[in-house]
Amino acid sequence: MRRHTRGWATGMVAALLASNATAQLVPAPVTISPPKVSTPSVKAPTLAPSVTTRTVRGTLPKSPVTVTSVPSIRGSLGAKSLPNGTTISSPLLSAPLGSVKSVTTRISAPLGNASTVGVNLPASRPPSGLALARPTSALALDRLISTFVPANSTSSATLLADRSARLSAYASASGGRLEQDAGGNLVVRGHVVLIDPDPRSLQQMLRRGFRILSDDRDAWLGLRAVTLNSPGHMQASAALRLVHGIDPRVTADYDHVYEPAGGALGPAKSLLARARGGGTLIIGMVDGGVAAHPALSGHILEQRGFAGAARPTGHGTAVASLIAGSQGRFHGAATNASLIVADVYGGQVAAGSASRIVQALGWLASQRPSVINMSLVGPDNALLRRAIAAVRGRGIPVVAAVGNDGPAAPPQYPASYPGVISVTGVDARGTALFESGNATHLDFAAPGADMAAARPGGSYARVRGTSFASPLAAGRLAMAGSVQRLASEARPGKGRVGRGIVCAACRTDPGAVGAR
Repeated sequence: MRRHTRGWATGMVAALLASNATAQLVPAPVTISPPKVSTPSVKAPTLAPSVTTRTVRGTLPKSPVTVTSVPSIRGSLGAKSLPNGTTISSPLLSAPLGSVKSVTTRISAPLGNASTVGVNLPASRPPSGLALARPTSALALDRLISTFVPANSTSSATLLADRSARLSAYASASGGRLEQDAGGNLVVRGHVVLIDPDPRSLQQMLRRGFRILSDDRDAWLGLRAVTLNSPGHMQASAALRLVHGIDPRVTADYDHVYEPAGGALGPAKSLLARARGGGTLIIGMVDGGVAAHPALSGHILEQRGFAGAARPTGHGTAVASLIAGSQGRFHGAATNASLIVADVYGGQVAAGSASRIVQALGWLASQRPSVINMSLVGPDNALLRRAIAAVRGRGIPVVAAVGNDGPAAPPQYPASYPGVISVTGVDARGTALFESGNATHLDFAAPGADMAAARPGGSYARVRGTSFASPLAAGRLAMAGSVQRLASEARPGKGRVGRGIVCAACRTDPGAVGAR
C-alpha cells in the first residue's frame, strides 16, 4: 500500500466527509485549533478524552475551526464534554463537497442547545463517498456520522484507530442496545445465540434465568438458532461465559452487529421501490431497503424486512442500482436481472445483527437466486459461518465486500469465509483503494470509486468504497454464470486486486448522469 501524507483531521472533517466527498488539498498547511464553544448546561459523564488538534491542508476561514477527536459524539470540545446523545449535522450530509464551498457545522446536544462553527473547504476535487440524506430518526445511533479519512491524508494505523473509535461511538450512542466484545466488535447487549442446542441444556439455561427471544428453525439452511436474553442486566460477555459454564459443549456466540461496508445507511425520505421485477435472472442482496428510482423500475421482484418493515436507505438503493439499474447513460452490471432484497437494518445500524442476517439468508436461499451480494462487514460469528456454508451448499454463490478500514484491520466477514467471493475496489485508474479492508483471501476487484450510483429521490450520487465494488462483481458473476468465466474476464490492476479487475466497463462516470 502506498504511503499517504497525514494532514486531514480524522474527527469532524473526516466525519463530515464520511458519506460525501474528500476535498482537494492545497500545498500550504494550516494548523487549526479549538475555539470556545458553548455547550449545554447539563450534567453528563465525560465521554472519552480530549480534543485532537492536527494540521489540515485547505482553505480555512479567519475564525477558528473546531476539530474534535475521531469519535465525534464521544469526543470533547475544549475542556467541556459533550453529553451522551450529542449529534452533528451539516449541509455536507446531503450535498457533496463539490457543490458546497462554505459549510456551517452545527453541534447540538439532546436538549436542543447548539454551538456553530464554520469552515470553508475547496471544491475543486471531484467528491467521493455516498452523498445521501442522513437519517431523521430521533435515535442518536441513527444520526451517527461514519468516519472516513481522505486517501491522501491517512495511514493503515490511522484507519485502524478510526475503526476503533467509530465502533465505540456506535456503542455509546445506542442507548444501551449495543456493547463491544473483547475485540471491540459490536454485539447486541445481553444476547447469546445458540446453534442447534441440546434440549436438556436449553432447559438448564432457562432455569438459570435466561429467556428465549426467538427460536428460528430454517429448513433451507438446515439449522436452528435460539436467541437468549441474559438474566437481569448481565452483559453479553458474562452471559456467554455463563452459557458455556452450563454446557461447555454448546455452540454459542454473540449476536454480532454488521455494518454497511461504506456509505450512509440512514433511512431515506423516499418511497420503497415497488415490487415489479420480471426478469428470469434473480439476484439477492442483504442490505438496507431500496428506494424507488427510475433506474430500478421493473427490477425489484420483492423486498422483505427482517428488522421490522423494510425501509428505503441510501446504501441499499446505491447497491441495488449497481447490480441491476438502468436509466439513460447509467447502467449496473446485470441490467436484465430482478432483485430480491432482504433488509436487515430497518434504517437502524443496531438492527443488522447476525441473527437477522441469517434469517434473511434463509429467505433468500429459498428463492434460489443466481448469486447473493452482501455489502456489509463484521467479525467471525458461529451462526453466520454456518449459514453461509449452508447457502453455498445449496449451490448459491455469495459475494461480499472486504470493507474500508484498511489492510491493518482484522479480517472482515462474511468476505473472509471459505468459498465466499471477496471483492475490493479500484479507482478509475485501476488502482486498489487505499482504504480497502483486510480479508483472509481476495478474489477480485471491481470499480469502487470515481463513479455514480442511484440515490433516493431519483438522482445520482458519487460513491466510493468496497460496498459499491461488490455489487458490480455480483452482477457480473450472475451474467457470466460461473467464477471460472468471471476470472477469465479479469484484467490486471495496480495494488492488491486478487485475480484482477472485473466489470471495469460497468463504471458510470458521475458527470454523465449529473451525480452530486
